[in-house]
Amino acid sequence: MRQQLSYPSITGRAQETTEFLTEDLLQVEQRIEPAKRAAHNVHKRLQACLQGQCGADMDKRVKKLPLMALSITMAESFKELETDSSLGRALEMCCCIQSTLARVLAEFEIALERDVLQPLNKLSEEELPVILKRKKNLQKLIMDWNSIKCSCSNILTPSGLLRGLYSLAVTVMRRRLMFTMSPLQDEYMADLYHFSTKEDNYANYFIKLLEIQARYHQMSLESLDTALMELKETHSQPEPPSSMDAPVSGYYGVPLETHLRTLDREIALPIEACIMMLLASGMREEGLFRLAAGASVLRKLKYSLASGSNALEEFYSDPHAVAGALKSYLRELPQPLMTFELYDDWFKVASFKDLEGRLECLQETCRKLPKDNYNNLRYLIRFLAKLAEHQEVNKMTPSNIAIVLGPNLLWSRQSEGDPLQLDMASVSSIQAVGVVEALIQNAETLFPGEIDFNISNLFTPPTGILPSEASPEEEPSPQPLPASAPSPAAGGA
Repeated sequence: MRQQLSYPSITGRAQETTEFLTEDLLQVEQRIEPAKRAAHNVHKRLQACLQGQCGADMDKRVKKLPLMALSITMAESFKELETDSSLGRALEMCCCIQSTLARVLAEFEIALERDVLQPLNKLSEEELPVILKRKKNLQKLIMDWNSIKCSCSNILTPSGLLRGLYSLAVTVMRRRLMFTMSPLQDEYMADLYHFSTKEDNYANYFIKLLEIQARYHQMSLESLDTALMELKETHSQPEPPSSMDAPVSGYYGVPLETHLRTLDREIALPIEACIMMLLASGMREEGLFRLAAGASVLRKLKYSLASGSNALEEFYSDPHAVAGALKSYLRELPQPLMTFELYDDWFKVASFKDLEGRLECLQETCRKLPKDNYNNLRYLIRFLAKLAEHQEVNKMTPSNIAIVLGPNLLWSRQSEGDPLQLDMASVSSIQAVGVVEALIQNAETLFPGEIDFNISNLFTPPTGILPSEASPEEEPSPQPLPASAPSPAAGGA
């Protein structure tokens, strides 16, 4: 009898699970193994398509992407060119776009891992192997059962007591097999029914893959189309008159404390003037700070601010020029608004992984800022937080704002011709983006209290332009003042 059980007949092997499965379940059973192979092979090949580090968070993934390395190289290159050169402007725009594309790619890969790769891996390595293992165990029991039946019909047993003992032994073994096989059979059939009902869900993994890919390419194409249109428009503009080639003195390129003390101000005039104009007409403008303005318009606006001209009205209709003038002011400061002295402290903020620790470190570093820097940074960050509130329309999320403004708010001291310093500048640019993004996201916590953006009470939109922000503490004064910047003698804090 043991020999019969150890060497089952060919008939017993062939019957397997077909004895109790319906025709529909047999068809489902035949799809299990191919489905497992498909999920495994697609998961393996799709994972090989990822450019970022699998399982990494957004910041770490972006840093490892080739597009971000390209963006850093462009940033290093345009810093060596003149701010107003066409090559410099093109490189700066490309730098910003490559950073944006890198983040779009990172978001795509994270969504791909979460919604496609992880479910496929679970299907091929956990769910389907359980069904196949249960099938294998059930087949073994069925083969044993068939062997017992064969032994009963083929083996001749002696009469009397031995025949009775043999019959008893066979009965006991049958009952044991039936006791084990019955629940396993029910579980296996339930698995097949479950797979059959969830097959549409499994198919959705591949539909989700195409949806994620479509969204990624659409976002990338939108960014590239916008940048190309802006670059072609500005690149074709004629050079401005040579009389305007000189640097803008008194405002741009002047230390912050000197500018504030000279004009008796609390907020730098270019910062306040530009922000007041943007609050009036630029908050819903798509790509603000990211899209470049025409060089001649930008230069004219900078000179209008520095000369105390009363002709600022025309610039309300060109928010990209206003944003460019603000960005130029920050970039041309001899020392970044967030200061060289606190560079290591800001760098430390970027190293924190937990949100609570990062927020505490941000608060501590903000308190270390000189009063003038703190006031102007608070004014600027609170405005950028309001700009981000319109991200559904202007497409400027805290991350996108930080990418274009972060390197203009914080950079390290550099020695001319030092390759190591260039490498550090690249790291500094990335770290600055993360820090500025965190400042914007936590603006009200880090810089509490109400804020009056029209602090000098000197900026009123032209007739017909209503401020896009309507909170009481931020509305421009109702007094009919001209939309102009004050002359250096006017003062104003």
